[in-house]
Order: sequence, then C-alpha cells, then structure tokens
Amino acid sequence: MAAVIDSQTSSGQATPEPLIEYVDVDGVMLRVATRPGSGVPLLLFNGIGANFELVFPFMDALPGKEIVIFDIPGTGRSRMWLRPRRFSGLATLASKLLDRMGYQEIDVLGVSWGGALAQQFARQYPDRCRRLVLAATSPGAISIPGKPKALIKMVTPMRYISAQYMQKAAPHIYGGEMRKKPHLVAEHGARLIPPSIAGYLYQLIAGMGWTSVHWLHKLLQPTLILAGDDDPIVPPVNSRLMSLLIPNNRLHIIHGGGHLFLIHSTRKVVPVIQKFLDAPDDEL
Repeated sequence: MAAVIDSQTSSGQATPEPLIEYVDVDGVMLRVATRPGSGVPLLLFNGIGANFELVFPFMDALPGKEIVIFDIPGTGRSRMWLRPRRFSGLATLASKLLDRMGYQEIDVLGVSWGGALAQQFARQYPDRCRRLVLAATSPGAISIPGKPKALIKMVTPMRYISAQYMQKAAPHIYGGEMRKKPHLVAEHGARLIPPSIAGYLYQLIAGMGWTSVHWLHKLLQPTLILAGDDDPIVPPVNSRLMSLLIPNNRLHIIHGGGHLFLIHSTRKVVPVIQKFLDAPDDEL
C-alpha cells in the first residue's frame, strides 16, 4: 500500500485539519500532511530539523488552499534512510512523493533550509513547479552569512532537544517576534518533535557547499521572495541578491520580522502570498 493513515481530518470545521499519513517512497516511509483545498496545490519545504507541525499556524492562516508537506527523512516521524542525499536527491524524493500521491503541477514554498531545497526543486522540475515562494532563505554557500553567535547556536540540534536551551537561544537565533514575545518560544516548543541526530546531520550534509548563484538566472517561474529585516540567521541582503538574479520575481521585506516570520507574522505575510498565488498569469 502507498499510504498508511496516522490521523485524519475532523468534519464540520471551516478550516479542516490536515490529513496525516505515511507514504512509502523509495523504501522510506515519509510522514505526509495534506490539507484539502482548491486551486493549484502548494508544496511546503520546511526548515532544517523541523517537523511539519511547526508550520501549522501558517497553514491555518491560508484557508482554502490545498497544501502538502512532509517530514524530511530523520525528522518529525519520517523514517531515517541509510545514506545522506544532496538537495538534488531530496528534490527527486519530493517529485516521486508527488507522483505517488497523484499531484502534477504545483506551487512550491520553501522556508530557510527548505528555501534552498525549493530552489533546487524548481530548477530540476521547471514544468512541475508553477510558482515559487522563497522565505527567509539564501542562495547557499555564496551568500552573506548571519550573525556568528546565531549561526553557532543554530548549527547544532540542541534547541530541538532541550527546552531550556530553546528558551535561552531562540531570541538570538530567530530574532524578530521572538525577541518581543517570549511566549512564542513556548508555543513553538509545544509543536516540536526532536529530529534524530543523524537526520539533522544528513540535512546539514545536503546543503554543504551547495549554491544556486550560478543558475538562479535560469529560474523562469514567477517567484515571490520574502525576508524579515530582523533575521539573525539569514540577513535580508541575501533576498536582495536573489532578487537581482531571478528574472521574474517580487521582493517583499517584512518589517520587524525575524527568521520565523512565516508563522509569527501571518497577518503581514499571508495576504502577500495569497495575492501572489492567486494572481492571473498576465499580472506576473
């Protein structure tokens, strides 16, 4: 069987809960969440070490849109695989998952580490990716690095393992909203499923030395680039760089937004994304 149901949507809700299932792709059981909706489905690629529950606030704020997201092997509750894969291999995995689930043309949104994977996916599967949204991300190895203290705290999975470490480190790592509203750290932690150490390491390996700088000019999909102006990990100058290189793009800076503006500044971000995804082709 392609899928095993883990939990499913409750009926009678204005915004249905995601259907969670396991799908076997290349011998790896991926935990997948799909939220019913209309229009072109939206595939989400999450940040490093992050399980898909962490972006449920964003999904809830985007009603009516069909959304698909999966835990990368070794994160959340997706099974671990035997060897690490580069972003190209992860993009292939995502495409095979879409095949198994019966999806054809899709929109793609990637945040942070997942933004790099989204770029790779759009490059490998240009006929499959209709529109591209890049949030809090960069072109990889050739980019402007974040603050050293934030990067040192971010590169280890300790924030996912220790609640005390997360409480202390989150404002410095994520900036923006988490500096001003400490309760957001606890809310974030409550949705968190710690990744395996190997899974986190494999995700680091996937992006090691990777860069999109030399081929961003070949991305022909209409692209929305989003950045927070208080992001300690990915300075917004990287979004400006990508905006110079991608032919058909729109750049939007979220004032006061940190690295997690996608889930903590939904009122500012969701209308921008919704307008971009719903716009007629001749307006992009």
